[in-house]
Amino acid sequence: MANVNYRQELVPFDRKTLLERIKAQLSDGRFQHVLRVEQTALDLAERYGGDKQRAGLAGLVHDYAKQRPDEEYKALIRTEGFDPELLAYNNGIWHGVVGAFIIERELGIHDEQILNAVRRHTIGSDNMTRLDKIIFVADFIEPGRDFPGIEAARQAAATSLDAGVAFEIKQTLNYLLSTNKKIYPKTIATYNAYVAK
Repeated sequence: MANVNYRQELVPFDRKTLLERIKAQLSDGRFQHVLRVEQTALDLAERYGGDKQRAGLAGLVHDYAKQRPDEEYKALIRTEGFDPELLAYNNGIWHGVVGAFIIERELGIHDEQILNAVRRHTIGSDNMTRLDKIIFVADFIEPGRDFPGIEAARQAAATSLDAGVAFEIKQTLNYLLSTNKKIYPKTIATYNAYVAK
């Protein structure tokens, strides 16, 4: 497990306190996932010259709001100035896009690089930063993941962050298309930016 003390300017409390606050919001399985994403993000940041402090912290908090009730998300979308089109989607989109708002409000993390990485960790963006890519990929390939194609995803991520993003977004779109799910427009923009030639 990662043993990182996050810089004071990034988060106003220590790792132990942060872990307690995150654990209180998540099931044990989800909490173990965020610990693995944190370590995977640290590893990717080391490999690709990313900011390890921000990568680890974003990995740790990326799913902080994942298990909130749908009604809480809908209320925030309606009252906090979010695009009303978000109401047509679900937790898969909300826990990133709206989750960053919850993280900022409840955990006091105001670093826009970290918050953007959380916003983009499921949908990506057509203009992802290195940190965005690290969290996007780390969430997909962390060691607890086990699904058809996971080894190919890990191999893609070992080639480059862009290859990891491209592999993941293709897998995500294939899944959404095969299950007739509604596709969030920014997911298509990510595909166009990283896959379409």
